[in-house]
Amino acid sequence: MQDPDESNKIWTIILAGGEGRRLRPMISRWLGRPKPKQYCTFVGTRSMFQHTLDRSDQITSPEQKVIVAGRAHCKMATAQIGDRYPGKLLLQPKNRGTAAGIFLATTYIKAKVPDATVLILPSDHFIFPEEKFNATMRKTVLIAQKMRNRLVLLGIRPDEPESDYGYIFPGGNLSRIDGQRISAVDNFLEKPDLNRSMAALASGALWNTFIVASRVETLWGLGCQYFPSMISLFEKFAKSIGTKEEEASLGRIYRSMPIRDFSSELLQPSRQQTAVMELNDFLWCDWGRPKRIVETLRRIGKTPAFAPELATMTN
Repeated sequence: MQDPDESNKIWTIILAGGEGRRLRPMISRWLGRPKPKQYCTFVGTRSMFQHTLDRSDQITSPEQKVIVAGRAHCKMATAQIGDRYPGKLLLQPKNRGTAAGIFLATTYIKAKVPDATVLILPSDHFIFPEEKFNATMRKTVLIAQKMRNRLVLLGIRPDEPESDYGYIFPGGNLSRIDGQRISAVDNFLEKPDLNRSMAALASGALWNTFIVASRVETLWGLGCQYFPSMISLFEKFAKSIGTKEEEASLGRIYRSMPIRDFSSELLQPSRQQTAVMELNDFLWCDWGRPKRIVETLRRIGKTPAFAPELATMTN
């Protein structure tokens, strides 16, 4: 059983600021208006965003999560959070790339619990079964605590070549913790064409889930190394957290916030400080295209909330 003092140091970061542009035509035809995919209920009664919130609340204390969304999504996010999901909602004044969203949340957590460990969860991915996934995420956080100076990135064994996903090429064995093999990262490949996807699959590469666990100290150190101007802005913001100046301070720093991509501009160049853990026996999918939603739900015996023929009317 984990030490209660250590469990109080585990936080999740929910990334919910994307616009879901590839699904926008289908969603607009389905709902009659555009809506970011994470706030859509494609099956059942919960949106992808709400599924992610529920997963987070099974991994750590519900109060120990930070949700990052766009200011333009405020009504959708707050309506779906409601009274059911405690935690901190941070609204970015504008979208400045994945790195800004991650380090905004990290700034808040660092101000509260400097020695915390964070689990970064995108809110627009389909995962099944959820109970087993949650148990694996709890183990992943413990592994990140033990690895200390490395980010722990989760990969999925591909079942087909996929040009819309990024790939991780695992390297040598670093450790085996709680029966889980942890590997070094040799390289990354971002959204390759079909031929390169097939070659990556044949070489044993994993799909990059963009789910990351890390000690805050480690993540912050990498931010200082690769995004110094961004981190400088967030250090200014940190001084206002918990004061009446917090919202105004956030607006000021975002006026000059650089646009940075966390995957290509931090994970790839810092691969010597990154480890990869392969997830097994999960159905994971980034629902970026309508046909992928229909096919994924078919595999678990579910019918999408939208008419399946809509998936054939768009890409």
